Amino acid sequence: MRAREPDRVGTLDRDGVRVGYEVFGADHTTGPVVLLMPTWSIIHSRFWKAQVPYLARHYRVITFDGRGNGRSDRPPDPAAYRDDEFAADALAVLDATATARAVLVSLSIGARWTLMLAADHAPRVAGAVFIGPSLPLASQHRGRAVYSFDDPLETDEGWAKYNRHYWLAHYQEFLEFFFSQCFPEPHSTKQIEDCVGWGLETTAQTLLAREDAPPPAGTAPAGGDEAFVRALASRVRCPVLVIHGDQDAISPHKRGAALAAMTAGRLALLHGSGHIPLARDPVKVNLLLREFIEQAWPSTHPVPSEQAWPSERAVPATASPRPSASMATSAEPPHGPTWTRGRNRRRRALYISSPIGLGHAQRDIAIAAELRKLRPDLEIDWLAQHPVTRVLEAHGERIHPASALLASESRHIECESAEHDLHCFQALRRMDEILVANYMLFHDVVTAADYDLWIGDESWDLDYFLYENPEEKRAAYVWMTDFVGYLPMADGGAPEAALTTDYNAEMIEHIERYPRLRDRAIFVGNPADIVPDAFGPDLPAIRAWTEHHYDFSGYITGFDPRAFQDHEALRHELGYSPEERICIVTVGGSGVGAHLLRRVIAAFPEAKRLVPNLRMIVIAGPRIDPASLPSAAGLEVRAYVHELYRHLAACDLAVVQGGLTTCMELTANRRPFLYFPLRHHFEQNFHVRHRLKRYHAGRRMDFETATPAVIATAIAEEIGRPTRYRAVETDGAARAAARIAELL
Repeated sequence: MRAREPDRVGTLDRDGVRVGYEVFGADHTTGPVVLLMPTWSIIHSRFWKAQVPYLARHYRVITFDGRGNGRSDRPPDPAAYRDDEFAADALAVLDATATARAVLVSLSIGARWTLMLAADHAPRVAGAVFIGPSLPLASQHRGRAVYSFDDPLETDEGWAKYNRHYWLAHYQEFLEFFFSQCFPEPHSTKQIEDCVGWGLETTAQTLLAREDAPPPAGTAPAGGDEAFVRALASRVRCPVLVIHGDQDAISPHKRGAALAAMTAGRLALLHGSGHIPLARDPVKVNLLLREFIEQAWPSTHPVPSEQAWPSERAVPATASPRPSASMATSAEPPHGPTWTRGRNRRRRALYISSPIGLGHAQRDIAIAAELRKLRPDLEIDWLAQHPVTRVLEAHGERIHPASALLASESRHIECESAEHDLHCFQALRRMDEILVANYMLFHDVVTAADYDLWIGDESWDLDYFLYENPEEKRAAYVWMTDFVGYLPMADGGAPEAALTTDYNAEMIEHIERYPRLRDRAIFVGNPADIVPDAFGPDLPAIRAWTEHHYDFSGYITGFDPRAFQDHEALRHELGYSPEERICIVTVGGSGVGAHLLRRVIAAFPEAKRLVPNLRMIVIAGPRIDPASLPSAAGLEVRAYVHELYRHLAACDLAVVQGGLTTCMELTANRRPFLYFPLRHHFEQNFHVRHRLKRYHAGRRMDFETATPAVIATAIAEEIGRPTRYRAVETDGAARAAARIAELL
């Protein structure tokens, strides 16, 4: 799933070659327009995926696929790939989108076409950004100049793979080598994987056509390509920014420095970065781009203020609006920015609650309530998305209006799922562009307003990109989670084991390098709840490492089970009669569990035969349409149920997915339950299963073998069964809040 879909998708035909383009942020009818240029035909315009959502919130953004990849044609004639053809395609895209002028942003070889446009079509170019420009303004790396491109070679080691014959025989191996050189930064597996995948969307023959392209017709002066490029650079008059990694193994950073000097531009040298920092260091690149665009295109809108967000998620009616300078009466004269002395400022927290399931919302609301007891003057804004916002609104919490702009993590997870199958680790990896987009939104929010405290409950975007950009921390920061460590599924074999180890190693390195970036790290549980595994070969044991780096709150249910000790009174209040056997079926707040609901519904007739007084209630949740589920005589299907934990406390049996929250709610209330971990969901199959085993709770079921008949029999065997679960803490929220409040 993409973090942002285009507002317009189009194609144009120029001299018989089709060029595909996309427009984002079409609602920005005034102000800057940004044209993200193509690069070498080896990849298409999706390489800008970490920039598009952020830039398109502020500007109109246009991308197009360079000829040879993506939605553009792949002509076989090398003449179709001349530099002036790519430059002419860019002008045609500007014309097709009614764009008079734009800020151009390029990567690598795209610098050539951007230079041509800036030099020869100056009225169309408001500014030019060159990232890792691949231009002959300084000598090439020595290792690349050793081997012939055209002659057959006796070796295929290293840069010998950059060879016509090797491409034709081993194209994928060449892609894997080339992009490993583009990303010398450690832990770049996902970026390399993306680029190899995009490279496979074209062919070696197409790349060879580009390599064999003649110089621009009649434009190359005496002195060759370097003289041609220098002549172009000398004619550039627009503002210029050059971004270059000092570890660029494709195009030496001296080339970027030379280009900046020749165009009177600014050089941003990124220490430790490689050839494609827009993918590996997207936050830094995005901020550099935003700063440059604002300067290159003057009189644009400023960085958003607190009152500049959309109004889709207005402050709930139950919450008091926050006083602000913008609320001054019309009788007051207009004034500029205001300032408040530090001691007079309100205490404010920004709470980011993970939308993957509803368990985070329930415990986070409980923690917020305990925080307010300790700090009554604390104001809490929530940066959250559906379905979490539904729970927050029901509790009268204040949702930051920028929440409406978050890219949907829940929708991504649903798109990644199959029949009761979710490869959770791979789904998180493929959520990378959503995480970048949502972190950039967070960055805008905390730039526009001051907060004393950031709280992130499994806010993967905030945690990861803060460690990648520690200079962006400007408030006390709390991280919370109920599991630590990625674990590979057995059928993933050695490749998946290597990937999970790499991700764990990066996390460990982050925390060891910046141990004070998290002011509090809170594990929602106890040390014994942590799996007895290692992070990977030559890495620490997960439990020992977590005990060293985390505080432990105990589990947080968000309610006190002692309030439900009068079981019969609770059942009467909820409308359940004493003679009924109540079975509640629920799969949490995501849409991943629809297949399990259908399987259990199919089991209902047989279960009803085995348990005549059975009353089964299926909870579809906020993201599954009840009308999409089958019906059966005597079966009840409900949509979202507020405070579902009360109904679970009253039931005789629950049938649930393998998510931690619902299982622990049932454990706390000592209710019998069947749970079905999602296939390939490492957290449910390892972390949750380990914890439930420790509490002696629940009966694990295998969806693969659990036919409707098997499920019906299990329901009959488990319903009303006495339990002997380990007790669950009742003060977890208070313990977590006490540790957080110390930061205020």
